[in-house]
Amino acid sequence: MKLEIDSFSGYRIYPSKGKLFVRGDSKIFRFASSKNSSLFLQRKNPRKIAWTQVYRRMHKKGLTEEVAKKRSRRTVKHQRGIVGADLAAIAAKRNQTAAIRTQARLTAIQKAKTEKKEKESKKAKPARAPVSTAPRVSKQQMKGGKGGR
Repeated sequence: MKLEIDSFSGYRIYPSKGKLFVRGDSKIFRFASSKNSSLFLQRKNPRKIAWTQVYRRMHKKGLTEEVAKKRSRRTVKHQRGIVGADLAAIAAKRNQTAAIRTQARLTAIQKAKTEKKEKESKKAKPARAPVSTAPRVSKQQMKGGKGGR
């Protein structure tokens, strides 16, 4: 016994029941009742009609067994050292208080300033070359281009 499926509602159609509708492009539609065929010919959308199987499937109605959702694996966070600092150094910095951090920053700034002063004092400014009192002449004038206009 071959059961057909209603083209509109998704209901089962038993042998010798229902109607067959063949469209102009030779596509076959089977309907269990005149209600289904009427709604089909009115071009109603079965997804928007609450009693059709398509609507029920789309809106997840009447699922007897609840399918267990796939469990996603939780990502485990690992602490790793980075280039220039191992894990112990990172942990030590994290555990420092704000006061210690500011103190360290100030000492580092002081050290940098003293080093800069020492560098400048070593590199004494060289004496400038004596400035000539001759009239200034541009390179173009030296070459003699457009000189006398």
